[in-house]
Amino acid sequence: MTTPAVQVRNLRKTYDGRTVVDDVSFDITAGETFALLGPNGAGKSTTVEILEGYRRRSAGEVTVLGVDPEAGGLEWKSRLGIVLQTCGQSGLLTVREQLRQFAGFYPDARDVDEVIAAVGLEAQAKMRSSKLSGGQQRRVDVAMGIIGRPEVLFLDEPTTGFDPEARREFWELIRGLKAEGTTILLTTHYLDEAAQLADRVAVIAGGRLQALGPVDTFGGPDARVPVVRWWEDGVRREHRSAEPLAFAGALSARLGAEPERLEIVRPSLEDIYLELVASAPVAAAMQTKETVR
Repeated sequence: MTTPAVQVRNLRKTYDGRTVVDDVSFDITAGETFALLGPNGAGKSTTVEILEGYRRRSAGEVTVLGVDPEAGGLEWKSRLGIVLQTCGQSGLLTVREQLRQFAGFYPDARDVDEVIAAVGLEAQAKMRSSKLSGGQQRRVDVAMGIIGRPEVLFLDEPTTGFDPEARREFWELIRGLKAEGTTILLTTHYLDEAAQLADRVAVIAGGRLQALGPVDTFGGPDARVPVVRWWEDGVRREHRSAEPLAFAGALSARLGAEPERLEIVRPSLEDIYLELVASAPVAAAMQTKETVR
């Protein structure tokens, strides 16, 4: 079997005696797009930063491309692409100048103009970064993350500040990178983004892994049972049923007419995610962004 691109076993991180990542384990297969989801303060960014080599773990085992991130040298780092939630940019350099400078750090960098086109910044290539909008600056962040042809790409909230059209263009870029064999670890608060891009999804809350699985079957069969919703006597009601059409028929017969605003929906990834987060330990809500990133 091929060794996973990322392996995490019993990962634990504590700050001043407080556990913020607790016994987290998962693998990411080479070429897979893996979404790590969770509310602010849940421990997901701490987990990602340990994988990137920015933070030391308190316990557990971690490898990325077969290397412990705490021991990763320049050669290992050149095989990674990292897009942080906020990235430092030189406001005095143009977009093209900045990417040329960054490309020099990698042994097999992509063509600068190719990357500029991929992130949709051709019209801004000669502009200084300080003159760009927030969404355009975010595209520069993404460009810097992919210019080194990374084998593993970490994307931490990559489409913050993107308008809907720009987000969809970014999705196509990520699909193209996946087609090239890039392994991608994505964190995002946009559940539709995770559903569109990820092969598998994991939810972390309260520092613990709450669920993990393929997008299409995430949460298990019980979480995927359809929901029948309708209004009755001025009250919105709902009922889960494995046979929603039969239930709706029986409901109509009882009421003597089709129920008001009747709808049958299958729970989305967002619905399942919200249920998981709501049922997670109360400790998740007690964490602060200053303590857990």
